[in-house]
Amino acid sequence: MEEKKLRWAGRNSAKDQLRASIWSALQESGSGIGKIWDSIPNFVGTEAAAEKLSQLPIWQKAKVIKSNPDSPHIPVRYRALRDGKLLYMPVPELAKAFPFVLLDPAKLTQQGVPFEEAAHKDGALKYGQRVQFTEMLPMDLLVVGCVAVSRNGGRTGKGGGFADLELGIFREVGILPAHANLVTTVHDLQIVDDGLLTLQTHDSPLDWIVTPNEVIETCTSHPRPTGVYWDSILPEQYEAIPFLRTLREQLEAK
Repeated sequence: MEEKKLRWAGRNSAKDQLRASIWSALQESGSGIGKIWDSIPNFVGTEAAAEKLSQLPIWQKAKVIKSNPDSPHIPVRYRALRDGKLLYMPVPELAKAFPFVLLDPAKLTQQGVPFEEAAHKDGALKYGQRVQFTEMLPMDLLVVGCVAVSRNGGRTGKGGGFADLELGIFREVGILPAHANLVTTVHDLQIVDDGLLTLQTHDSPLDWIVTPNEVIETCTSHPRPTGVYWDSILPEQYEAIPFLRTLREQLEAK
């Protein structure tokens, strides 16, 4: 662990070890692609997982989808655009003055932008419309990046807390309706025993997990957070996310 110099290590030693075991398994099995450690890992079978997700009724009914910007979800973003969905993608680690971009497949077609290009992170940032949280439409389906997941809806990312922060803000500003589904696509090796991922108060559980070989409805009973747990935000997150202090002031002034 120390040799890898993982960026977010040290906040939760049990989760640090769990992430390391997943990254090691993907690396040693040859199932990972590209940079595996300290990332939401890309994996062999992303297209198959995205195809399975696109066949689910929750996907087919969705009109507005949010996807994280990581490499394993390029096929998910491509299918969202291909299927005519409005697509939101966050700026990596929310590190810009604007937190999200909106990709409208109709506008991309008018501009002659191939969906394959817009589905990549750099293409999305280049062609997407910059939006603030308060300008976003309510979302029907949200795809989050995960390092490890459990069948009861537990999840962990890289350890930076960005997904839970996003989801908390969505709830605060009223764009995460009750019918919205939280989903991910991962490799089968990323599924772990329920006991290894304890859900905490601020954690948003997954509703669906899709792998290249399996579709899992978690039927989670874990209560949804009601908003942002500001006390859990670390000083370095305020430093790294330009708009966070202002957004907190705006929300708490309501």
